[in-house]
Amino acid sequence: MEADTELWQAADDLEEIEIDLLLEGIWRRYGLDFSDYAKSSLRRRIRHMAATEAVPNVSALSERILHDPATMQRLKSEFSISVGAMFRDPPFFRAFREIVVPILRTYPNVRIWDVGCGSGEEVFSLSILLHEEGLVDRTRIYATDFNRAALEQARTAMLPLAKMKDYTANYRESGGTKEFSSYYVAKYDRAAFKPNLVDCVTFAEHNLVTDGQFNEFEVVICRNVMIYFNHQLRTRVHRLLFKSLVPFGVLALGDAESLRNVEFASSYERLHPTVQLYRRMH
Repeated sequence: MEADTELWQAADDLEEIEIDLLLEGIWRRYGLDFSDYAKSSLRRRIRHMAATEAVPNVSALSERILHDPATMQRLKSEFSISVGAMFRDPPFFRAFREIVVPILRTYPNVRIWDVGCGSGEEVFSLSILLHEEGLVDRTRIYATDFNRAALEQARTAMLPLAKMKDYTANYRESGGTKEFSSYYVAKYDRAAFKPNLVDCVTFAEHNLVTDGQFNEFEVVICRNVMIYFNHQLRTRVHRLLFKSLVPFGVLALGDAESLRNVEFASSYERLHPTVQLYRRMH
């Protein structure tokens, strides 16, 4: 039993070395830094990627990634936030309607940064909400992600038609006021959202790890993104988000996230007792 334990430990240690070398290679080859992602999440995703690519170990995966940009793109997709749904977490969107929208009405123009937008489910949800609240004509949404493939999918403004039933339920629970089906048309097995829903959106690549501030925003939405980061990277990202908010701007985080142990926590006022909505006070 002791010998088996030593073998397992040796295999884990070797895999950790392989992962470190892979991350160093990705940084030198592609300029992408994943070293501050949570170790457990990294290991799980890299193992899944190796199994998907049918390679025997991380070293073999490294060779393929470093020589084939298409494989690197698939790894970026593996590292991206993969869980997405329209009006996901309906209490968040209901609180946004009831608390944030009245704040936004006080601005002549509104800029919103949707961080880690993925394939666009949250962006389209937000755009529908702003249309219904009469704010879309003075709002620009900047939807960013480091995954180019996800952004290209989001730009199509099309999602699987089979998911619309669940999304309709979410929409109604979030306080939606119209027929959800009025926002899209069916095209074979896809739901194509109407062009006016993306007229207010600018899609762009942005990497929270390596890229900096690019504008000032009245709202920053960064939900369920930092749960995959270690403390050092979360601290750096929170600094970026804080600097990107105008005074009295609103920060939205995911349910599993908070401002606990965050450098600028004292500069925020919490806006809702359960939903992670905060207002920068100074």
